[in-house]
Amino acid sequence: MKVKLEDIIEGIEMQSEENRAYLNLKTGGVVYVSLDELSMAEEEEDFETLPEWQQNELKLAIDIVENFEDYVSLRACIEINEYRMMENFCFSLKDNNKSEILLHSIKGKGAFRRFKDNAIRLGIVSKWYDYRNNCYKEIAREFCESNNINYID
Repeated sequence: MKVKLEDIIEGIEMQSEENRAYLNLKTGGVVYVSLDELSMAEEEEDFETLPEWQQNELKLAIDIVENFEDYVSLRACIEINEYRMMENFCFSLKDNNKSEILLHSIKGKGAFRRFKDNAIRLGIVSKWYDYRNNCYKEIAREFCESNNINYID
């Protein structure tokens, strides 16, 4: 079985402080579960009174808890430093003027918004997204390789 790298990337991007993404090693799919549901699954709480949609999500959480060897958490990938990506992108630019403008925009509060606004104004926002996507691809590749997971690029 080979996992689609784009599924790993999506899983990495969709995580938050409240939700986790796991790669199911049997199916090759990425599944999502909330921390609340994982806690409920670990505590083996009765879920018959829950709405059907939440029962289904809790069943997934129970499967993850009971069959943890069938899943790999994408949590390690949540530590991605997008600020560092923006900074490295700035240094990669051949145009020193654009580089300086963007480097200045990532200082202080509101850095992400200013960076994006300036990338749009400078006409290099698509270059930024290509660079960012390549960084995420590399992170996903490293994740797969470190976990001995075969993948399709």
